[in-house]
Amino acid sequence: MNTNYHIPVLLKQSVDALVLNPDGVYVDATFGGGGHSAEILSRLSSKGKLFAFDQDKDAQQNSLKDDRFELIEANFRFLKRFLKFFKITEVDGILADFGVSSHQFDIPERGFSTRFDAQLDMRMNQNDKLSAYELVNTYEEQDLTSLFRTYGELKMAPKLARAIISERLNKPIETTSELNSVLEPLLPKTKVFKFLAQIYQAIRIEVNQEMKALEEFLLQTQDLVKPSGRLSFITYHSLEDRLVKRYIRDGNFTGQVEKDFYGNKLAPFKKVGQLIIPDKSEIIDNSRARSAKLRIAEKL
Repeated sequence: MNTNYHIPVLLKQSVDALVLNPDGVYVDATFGGGGHSAEILSRLSSKGKLFAFDQDKDAQQNSLKDDRFELIEANFRFLKRFLKFFKITEVDGILADFGVSSHQFDIPERGFSTRFDAQLDMRMNQNDKLSAYELVNTYEEQDLTSLFRTYGELKMAPKLARAIISERLNKPIETTSELNSVLEPLLPKTKVFKFLAQIYQAIRIEVNQEMKALEEFLLQTQDLVKPSGRLSFITYHSLEDRLVKRYIRDGNFTGQVEKDFYGNKLAPFKKVGQLIIPDKSEIIDNSRARSAKLRIAEKL
């Protein structure tokens, strides 16, 4: 486990809820520094198996040496495709921590953070074509407005989009500091960092197609998880948490419960327990845990 890369959040609670069968097959859909994977492996017998996914080449350097472990270098949206390659058609549980790894925020050249002057990038998979630079300098005003409003939940989205369009008429916006200097005059002086974080979140989500990938991933879980198998999902912002909550409750993302002819609910999972959040001691040790929410579900 590489805690310099990422400190695992809600580690014990998420794995306690997940591993009910020590001989089972499990998936860590967001490997990162390997903290959750290492904990899952510690609960498995010699017959157990763990498959982990991560598209970030930096994360792949943290791979664990264990015969029961397989790291798949891919986005979790391709969950079923890659598990099928290993002849896995059903699993006992899936864990996912949807947060961006501390490493990605702390390495300046990745361009994820407002704290460093770096090239605009934000790609989790650095082989992808769309970077933050391409987005900021090529998206139309209406598209920028839409993503700031939808993914950043920002009422000032039109002003932000117009400012970017105006600036790039003179020259491309190449770095995080250049983007900050364009947008900071539009932000409340007492909440500059908060609003910049929301702006960067919106750009990052679009660059990495995070919401679309999350929906694709969630829909695959109902075909993979065995009856009585578990989902253990950690979210960090309202957009992804809303998708996870609705999927567990309704089996879809519309917020509408689907029922069969007899009025029976068609959702493939049921909620287990209540929402779990980090306690004060964990937040003191790891400030990035403060917005984490753990939701647990069981396959019907």
